[in-house]
Amino acid sequence: MRAVVQRVRDCRVRAEGRETGRIESGLLVYLAVGRNDSDRDLEYIVDKVANLRIFPDEQAKMNLSVLQTSRQILAVSQFTLYGDARQGRRPSFSTAAEGDKGRQYFSSFVELLRARGLSVQTGLFAASMDVEYVNWGPVTILLDSEKLF
Repeated sequence: MRAVVQRVRDCRVRAEGRETGRIESGLLVYLAVGRNDSDRDLEYIVDKVANLRIFPDEQAKMNLSVLQTSRQILAVSQFTLYGDARQGRRPSFSTAAEGDKGRQYFSSFVELLRARGLSVQTGLFAASMDVEYVNWGPVTILLDSEKLF
């Protein structure tokens, strides 16, 4: 499982002509599910996202998590994080999960974060979306449950 986590302000996602999610301040999380992902991968990413210390403390050090700051999360499914462009010019997505598995794990990701008391908004699974945000910092963190980076 892969995630791109960005610390953001004024973040919104639109799909099919309507706004499906919006947060004022928190994390924008692009999430991709891999073909071989399991519940263990899901738990790893959920824990990392919830506890990633990238919000400033009183000394302006990145020392606080989204849980500690009561900020929100906007989660957007993005299978293209598994795009492999090492050969040729057209990326291969063969290591991304099929739609049903991707939908199931994306839904579980959202529900597990909510179970931790977090407010989570979402995009629309498998839709073409427009995402608008201000990257606060900028801060962008890459996560991979296989710890490839």
